[in-house]
Order: sequence, then structure tokens, then C-alpha cells
Amino acid sequence: MKAMIVDDEKHVREGVLLLADWGKHGITETYEARDGEEAVQLILQHKPQIIFTDMRMPKKNGIELLKWLTSMSFNSKTIVISGYEDFDFMRSAILYKSFDYLLKPIDPFALNSAIERAVAEWKEEEQKRKLSLESSRAVKEAKPLYWDHILSEWIVKNIYTADIPVKMKREFGINPAGEKCSVCLIYIKPVAMKMFGGDRDKAFFTLLNICNEALEDAQAGVAFRNTKSENELVLLISERESTAEILKHLYSSIFKAVKMHVTIAAGTNTDCIASGYRHSSAILKKHLLTHVVKSRSFLTTKDISNKPLARLLDYREDIKWAIKSGSIQSLNEVLQKILDKAQASLSLEQIKAWDNELKLLWEHWLQEYEVASDPPAGEDIDYWLEDGTFSAEIFKEVKREQFHQLIQLLLQNRYQKEKNSIQQIKEYVKGNYKEDITLQDIAEKFYLSREYISRRFKQEFGETITDCLLNIRIEKAKELLKNPHLKVYEVAFEVGYQNEKYFSKVFKKQVGLTPNEYRSRLPI
Repeated sequence: MKAMIVDDEKHVREGVLLLADWGKHGITETYEARDGEEAVQLILQHKPQIIFTDMRMPKKNGIELLKWLTSMSFNSKTIVISGYEDFDFMRSAILYKSFDYLLKPIDPFALNSAIERAVAEWKEEEQKRKLSLESSRAVKEAKPLYWDHILSEWIVKNIYTADIPVKMKREFGINPAGEKCSVCLIYIKPVAMKMFGGDRDKAFFTLLNICNEALEDAQAGVAFRNTKSENELVLLISERESTAEILKHLYSSIFKAVKMHVTIAAGTNTDCIASGYRHSSAILKKHLLTHVVKSRSFLTTKDISNKPLARLLDYREDIKWAIKSGSIQSLNEVLQKILDKAQASLSLEQIKAWDNELKLLWEHWLQEYEVASDPPAGEDIDYWLEDGTFSAEIFKEVKREQFHQLIQLLLQNRYQKEKNSIQQIKEYVKGNYKEDITLQDIAEKFYLSREYISRRFKQEFGETITDCLLNIRIEKAKELLKNPHLKVYEVAFEVGYQNEKYFSKVFKKQVGLTPNEYRSRLPI
């Protein structure tokens, strides 16, 4: 803490410095002034919490200094030190909220007691000031959130209490319940994606500051965040003002600030802002993204497209067979047909419908193929160029990539399943080599065609199932022949041959020796 001593007599200043126990009271810096004028300069520079002042001084006396301190609303505690028990001095000290009044010569106990009480009171008031400041800051920060919620309920559900229009008139100079207003929408997603890496909070903060500054200057209305829709900034503009001129100004101000073209949907003046919102929302959702002209500041009813949406579900069979074929080319041909139709009606509504239907198809096919994977996210895909305009080419490329991802996922899963099935067949052959196994038996057991099994087995292991069975039997026979107590016919029977001569013939063909010759050459 800091303290200042203001007195034209040097020995008085030195006396206060000497008698006060500064360290005990937490005061680490002290300053001196010879009169009120010098004190003013030092107070402005150092802002002391405790000030001692004499009453009779040249240039600016103690009363004038107290008056100045009161007018400047300083939070310091002032202790008057005077050699006079003058009623006028005391009255002035009380009038200008002096904390205490000490008489010269100064009593050390009275001085330190006054300092202790002044410091304690200043700290208590400072704590209250901090709490008040934090409370004010919290209220200030919460107020936009409060209006976002209240006004979103009003425009979306037409729900509001009777006091809201009065508060709006007082707060924003506009009463939607008592005057016609235009409800206009700004689509913030391109700004969020391009400028803030998808952070919508930062995009709203930036654009709301621009909009509300302009609307407040013109006393024309208010801008707020629609809590019911993640990409809509809403403008309520009084009919007293020219909506077109305000929107042109906002469009220009936003472009100047973020260097991006934003989409603004302008509703007509209405005495029901819920109805006005539905109108502007239709403009925003149904306008053709590929037909936006940069030179125009906002969209109107004329920009609503009545073209039917391209439905993915209408092409589900074509897509299904293209995916089942495993051919990227076939899939691309189907997609191109769909994308060509979608481009003619490419709106925010079209994109949402596409994403919803793609999610349904994706989930269906993943379930059919028993694949554990999540459908692609559609909400945060960036289809916009750096200047904020929509790119149909990016949209097409993203959609193709999503389907390519799906077909690769399904093909990979199908290949893995097939690989697992062929592996299981080989394990089955290994475990049943003693039996009279036929290709037909295997086909029936694994619910696969003989042709498919033969082809995939040869691809996977480089040999036919017949060769595989033969090699397993011969290797097992070699092991059994190491046992001198087993007869050749017993070995033959153990590896699946009922005829000893046939076994010997097969063994010689594979090994180059008869079973007996092979056994005779084994080390003893």
C-alpha cells in the first residue's frame, strides 16, 4: 500500500514519517507534498490509499484538496492533521468525507490507531469494489446470453412475457410487439470455418460486435445469436429505418472486417417477428447457393428456389448395385447423375437433405455388411472458398469422397470376411484330413459355391484344396513312419487311405520313395 503526507511544514512531515509504524500497517511506499497543488500531481501519479493533509497551506489548502479528492471519486482514506480545533475545518473535513481528524502535536498512539482503522476500512471497501466489479462484469457478459435465449424463443416459438417488449424498448429502442420489424438472418458458417477453424463462438462474437455497433449507432434494432440454430445470426430492424440501407451497410462493414462475402436473408416488415423469422429462414434455406451474386448485399423472396430436391433415396438401388459391384467407375457414373441433378437445386436445404439421407443409407449398409463404423459427419464440412462464396466443385468432390470411403470400407470388410472364410476352410481340412473330404462337402458346410472356394483358395494359398489335403496327409504319414511299430497299412489308414497299395503309389509319387524305402532311410 501507499501513503502520502501533505503539509507545508517539513518537520511535521518528518514527524509523521517517524511516528507511524508503516510496516505493521502494510504500507511500503510513502510520498511527501508541500501543498495541495503538488499533492494533486503526486496523487494522480501514484494513487496512494492513505492521505494525510494539513488544512492551512499555500496555493491549494486542505479544504480545496479534500474537495478535489471528492470530485475525482478517489477511493483513498484521508486523515486531516491540523493545529487548529476550528469548527469550520472540522465541518469541511466531515463534508468531504475525511476519515479522521488529528490535532498537532501528533500523538503516536492516535496516529497509528487512525492508520490501522483507515487501512482496515480501505481493504474492506476494496473487497466490496472487486466483488461489485466482478458482479457487473458477470452481468455484462450474461446479458447477451439472456437476450439470445429470450429473443430466440420469441422468433422460433412466438413465446415471450409481457415485460420483454418494454425491456427491449428501453435496451435497444425497438418494440417488436408494438411496431413492425424486419427479421433478417446472417449465415455465419463460412466465417466460422474459414476464419476461426470451425469455432462458431468466435465467429458470432466478431459478427455480433460489428452488427450491434452499427444498429446501436442508428438506434435501428438489435442483433443476436439464434440459440435454436447453430449458424444463424438474427437482425431485428425497426420499420422506422430503411432495412435495405442498413443491410448494405452491414454487408460492407463485415466484408471490410473479415474480407468475406456473407449471406444475408432479408425478411419483410411484419408485426409478428415469429412469422418474419419463418419467412427469412425460408429465403436462407431455399436460395440457390450457386446463383449468389457478390454485388448484391442481401437476398429476398425472389431468391427462393422452387426446384425439387435431388433425393439420394431415389437412387438407393443404383447406388447399392454400384457398391456391390466394387467398381469405383460404376459408382462415379451413378454419383455424377445424382450430382448433376443436385446442382440444379443446390441450397442449404438440399445439403441438409443429402446429409440426412446419406447417413441413413450409410447406417443401413454398414449394418447389412456388419461393419462397425460411424457415418460421415455432415454439419462441419467446409464447402466455401476463402472469400466466403459457395463452391459446387468442393461439394461434389466431398460427396464423391464420402461414397468412395464407404465402398472401400465395405470392400475391405468383404475381403476380410472372405479371407477369414478361406482360412477357416484350410483349418477344417487340417483337422479332418483323415476323412473322405470332398469339395462339395466343404461348399455345403461353409455356404459357398465350389467354384468360388476353388478360386479363392488357390489365390490365397497358391494350391488347390486337393493338393493341400494331399500334402497334409503325406506330411502326417512321414511323421507316423518314424514309428517302427506301425505297419504301412496302419499308417495309410491313419492319414485317410483305406487301400495300402493306393497309399504307397501316392506316397512314392509325392516323395519319390515308397513308404518302406522312406522308413529304411530314416536315421536309427
